[in-house]
Amino acid sequence: MELRRVGPAALVAAVGLAVLVDPVAAQSGADTTTEALINDLNSLLLYIAVPIAVLVEGILIYTVWKYRKSDEPQPTKENRRLEIAWTVATAVILVAVGIGAYTVMASPWVSAQSDQALDSQQEPVEIKVVAQKYFWSFEYPNETVREITGNESATGFSSTDRLVMPTDRPVELNITSRDWLHALHVPDMGLKQDAFPGQWNTLLTQANNEGEYQLYCAEYCGAGHSNMFATVDVRSQQGFQEWVEEESGS
Repeated sequence: MELRRVGPAALVAAVGLAVLVDPVAAQSGADTTTEALINDLNSLLLYIAVPIAVLVEGILIYTVWKYRKSDEPQPTKENRRLEIAWTVATAVILVAVGIGAYTVMASPWVSAQSDQALDSQQEPVEIKVVAQKYFWSFEYPNETVREITGNESATGFSSTDRLVMPTDRPVELNITSRDWLHALHVPDMGLKQDAFPGQWNTLLTQANNEGEYQLYCAEYCGAGHSNMFATVDVRSQQGFQEWVEEESGS
């Protein structure tokens, strides 16, 4: 096989391999806006990295095989066109990766400290997440309930070991700790944030599907670390409002 045939063959094989190993391809849809953005970035990096890896390894294997019996190797000849080509190709790849990564990491759905405006017409549901060895508590300070008269009034309440949030509405999680370092982690929703004592860290997300998800502590925090988990209960907006009214005692 000639060297000029290795490149196209390797690229075709790489594309097929990327499709097979892409973990996002088997998913019917992301459970949150955060997870969707992370999955898109992961796919972009995968489709860039796999062809490069296969191409480089293909050329390497071909070269080793072709010259395996050469007892007197010759010095490599200078090829300016090839050097310019791979320099330009590398620059283009790095720019593409940089733009893709910045677009995702600068999004408020991934980095809540971002200066970008939130792409939503609805006000986020504010939930305070407080970590303490060895359990989680969730406070809802600004939720409103409708009184018998039809007026709305704000009330605050909390729950333990169950985080309830609505679908199709932004949720702002303000996370802190009462003792030492913990970390909120919901793998199936693409959520992870440290919980520091005396400091508030923020996550913004929006759930797309109803269901229950497992919440873990992702930092070793002592003897009870393995039992420090909670349930994220995602309900419809109507179901969430009914739960708020039930919990607030209205």
